[in-house]
Amino acid sequence: MKTRLFVALLLAAVLALPAMAQQTGSTTQDQPAAAQSTDQSAASTTGASGKPALQPDTHEGFWGKMNPFARKKYVQRQTAPIRDRVNELDELTSSNTKMIKDTDARAQEGIRLASTKANEADQHAIEAGNKAQMAQQTATQANTRLTTVEQVVGNIDQYKASNQTEIRFRPGQSVLSKNAKAALDDMATPLKDQRGYIIEVQGFSSGHGQAAIATSQKMADAVVRYLVLNHEIPVYRIYVVGMGNAPVQSASADDKTKRTSGGRVEISLLKNDLEQLASTSSSPAPATQDQQAPPK
Repeated sequence: MKTRLFVALLLAAVLALPAMAQQTGSTTQDQPAAAQSTDQSAASTTGASGKPALQPDTHEGFWGKMNPFARKKYVQRQTAPIRDRVNELDELTSSNTKMIKDTDARAQEGIRLASTKANEADQHAIEAGNKAQMAQQTATQANTRLTTVEQVVGNIDQYKASNQTEIRFRPGQSVLSKNAKAALDDMATPLKDQRGYIIEVQGFSSGHGQAAIATSQKMADAVVRYLVLNHEIPVYRIYVVGMGNAPVQSASADDKTKRTSGGRVEISLLKNDLEQLASTSSSPAPATQDQQAPPK
């Protein structure tokens, strides 16, 4: 009986020694682990999800770091926080991706609108430049016309000889010959619808006194009558004078003045700058930008 009791006590002591050693080791390990966990918690940083980072399990237990007999529920309980954090990170990544896409879309739209505004501004600048150029051309043309008008007005009473014809008559006659009419036709035909000219008709006759003046006047009147009736030259553009046997100034300064022998009529065509002014005023004005632009 005593032997059995002694064996039982000895067996109980052998079995209690590992349990006590495990409990002592666990208590000893728990204190540094707790201190280390406190230090790590204090030093841990906030993760992307806004929560503190997960800390590894430092409790080794009886089996050390690897438990060969770990159950499914234990594994799930250990991995559940990691799975939750992964899901949170996935949601955060998706949200950030969506925000980046929205920001990029807004940026692209802003760039497109800015480019459109820049193109419109360039078009307006080109149109303004074209209008300014057209205005400059119009101002230049107006200035040119004004200068021409000033010159014409300044020379309105200044007539310059343009053409001169001489008609010969037989002594004592005032009838125009065929050659005389042809010469008058050559002079008067281009004058149709023209302005700014006058015709000076001077008759010269041999003889003396009033008889020579009357004869020269008749010859000059015959020329005027032909111009008015056959070429519709206005009478107010013709100036007639009978010079009689007045001395004619020679073309050379050394020659003396000569008197007329026989009958003749000098017809001089004189012009001023009114015709030039009329041609300048009738020139078409430059087309504006609206007239040049093709219809859209």
